[in-house]
Amino acid sequence: MPATRLGLLGGTFDPPHNGHLLLARAARAQLNLDFVLWVVTADPPHKQERQITPVADRLDLVAAAIAGEPAFAISRVDVDRPGPHWAADTVALLQAEFPNAELFYLMGGDSLRDLPTWGRPREFVAGCTLGVLRRPGDEVDLASLEQKIPGVTERLEFVDVPPLNIASHEVRQRVRAGRPIDQLVPPAVARLIQDRGLYC
Repeated sequence: MPATRLGLLGGTFDPPHNGHLLLARAARAQLNLDFVLWVVTADPPHKQERQITPVADRLDLVAAAIAGEPAFAISRVDVDRPGPHWAADTVALLQAEFPNAELFYLMGGDSLRDLPTWGRPREFVAGCTLGVLRRPGDEVDLASLEQKIPGVTERLEFVDVPPLNIASHEVRQRVRAGRPIDQLVPPAVARLIQDRGLYC
């Protein structure tokens, strides 16, 4: 993958949905990315209290979601090593894997606001540009953020995305309730969820 501008879209993807695809496509277009790597997190530190679908199933769901999208690929950087997985480590490992690439870590405004609570945020910010997906209600006090993480505002690129309020927990709830999800996820993802009896 001889990418010079590489987007990183990290997440639990339990399951991946149309909102994830919309964000990835918008980021790729507006940030002029060569590829977007979908970084499936096997052991997210902030979700230790919730039962998460086995990572093998989530990898297959992401593969189904991005099939036919040649600029999207899956990264196993947070699968093939023990957790919990911190973004600073993920970025450092991907820098080593793609030494000639400029890395753009894609996140929502809510994640940017919470960045001071992340593990080793200064180290994380030093290793990548932050592609921040702007959504309604995501206002961030950049002056305060800059005080807590000096230099962060120089590492920001904003991406405008159309509103599409879909969350993975909503998909799981609809499956449990026996309600249709075909408007929320790609058809291949819906079929895989049904075939494997996930989220029931």
